Parts: sequence; C-alpha cells; structure tokens
Amino acid sequence: MNFSTRLAEKLPAILPAPSSPLLRKGVTELRFYSITNNSKRLRWGLQKKMIWSLQRAETCVVSNSSIVHPATEAYAQEAIEAIKSEKVIAVPTDTLYGFACDACSLEAVNRIYEIKGRKLTSPLAICVGDVLDIKRVATTNHLPHGLLESLLPGPVTLVLQRGESSILEKSLNLGINTIGVRVPDCEFIREVSRGSGSVLALTSANLSGDRSSVCVNDFENLWQHCAYVYDGGLLPSGRAGSTIVDLTKVGKYKIIRPGSAKQATVAILEKYSLEEEDG
Repeated sequence: MNFSTRLAEKLPAILPAPSSPLLRKGVTELRFYSITNNSKRLRWGLQKKMIWSLQRAETCVVSNSSIVHPATEAYAQEAIEAIKSEKVIAVPTDTLYGFACDACSLEAVNRIYEIKGRKLTSPLAICVGDVLDIKRVATTNHLPHGLLESLLPGPVTLVLQRGESSILEKSLNLGINTIGVRVPDCEFIREVSRGSGSVLALTSANLSGDRSSVCVNDFENLWQHCAYVYDGGLLPSGRAGSTIVDLTKVGKYKIIRPGSAKQATVAILEKYSLEEEDG
C-alpha cells in the first residue's frame, strides 16, 4: 500500500474555522513593523508570507509560556538545536501549524505519534528546506524539467516514490514505498530544515482527528509535549491544509486532497502537460 492510498483513508473531514477571539487570558499582542520587501515574488495569488525577521508587518499572538517563542530568525538556531537533539517542536507553515522532528530519528518520530495519539499505520510527510533537496529523499527524474520549481515552495504536498537512494530511514512509514514531500513557503521552517542537516518529519499540530490548528492557542493543550512552540501568528489559509498530489506515475497526476491550492496546482500541472489519472 502506498502513501496516497493510506493517506486518502485517513483524511478527516475539513471543518470550518470557528469565530473565536485571537487573544486569550495570559496572551499578549506583539507587532513587528518594517518596510515590505518588494523583491519577493508573490505565490498563490493572495497567499501571505509568514513572519521572518523584520521583513514584513505582521501580527503575532504570543503566550507568556517560556516554551513559546516568535517564529523569527532570532530563534531559528534554537529550533535547529532542538531538532538535532531529537526533540519535537511546533512550527508554523504556509498552511497550518505542525509538529516537526528529525525524520531520521526513530525516537523523535515515535514521539510525534505519541503526542498526536496517531496510529503508527498513518504515514507522516516530510519537509525539506529547498526544492533541490527533494532528490535526497525521493525520485524526481521522471518529472518535467521546471515543474518542481513552479509548484514549490508553496502549499502543496507531492507524493513521490522514495527510490533506493533516499536518505530516509526504512522505519519511517514502514511498508509504504512512497513519501509525501513539502517545501512550505515559510522561511522559518525552511531555515530549520536546512540547518538541521537532515529532513523534517511534519504533521499537523493537533490530536489525531481534531480540527487543524491555525494559531498556537488552537493546540495549547499539547504545548507541554514540545521542546518549543514557535508562533507565527494567525495563519491566513484556513484549515484546509496543503493540496496533496500524487506524482508517482510518468505524465500523470492525481489529487489526493484538494487543500488550499487545488486550482493553482492543477493549472501548473497541466501547463507541464501532465494529465489527471483516471479514478
């Protein structure tokens, strides 16, 4: 059974975002101001960038808890050291908040399953820092030249064959010969992945079956299980998560989950002459 089939069986219903206040007891509001970096290329239409250093004006909701820190460049090295120490951290992405750890550490991966109460048969996706890193974990030579760079970084999970040269531990998603790969359009998690010297196992920051998290307070009950929680504010994409697309077959694609960027993703796939797989 491959990643696509297993993932399709486990996908929860997408719930609407609740109309709840952002600020709760014990929470302070911090604002970071700077001039917008106009050289940055917009991706996915109105998709907003995450907080990174002082490049854009954002609103960040941060708890007084000692383990919750802003997802800024100043805290990237701290997060990297936590990953290298086989700890689990919570991070923002360009879609949802997620739990992340070293994908090559069986101890850390098992810890994520424990935190989420997730079945070991449910696969985890991975995150790499740059598009070129994908070939370290999956087979990409069957894809049209330029396709990966057109899709990523962005709110898309690509399902690919692992291949014999993959650096991933065989015990990760045992018995599944494919892997879901992400390069989020969020500089904080990409910097952590680069600095770790490995790749990150990544899954949504919630209890298995619960609604996905778009702010750190959504999973406040799970903070205690993380080495650190990195706050990037309220994420603008809603709770749909990334668009999951299977690219394991030459010249074909299959949408596993529509997610937050289906229309843009399909447009790019068809631009590169990929055809939707029947069924």
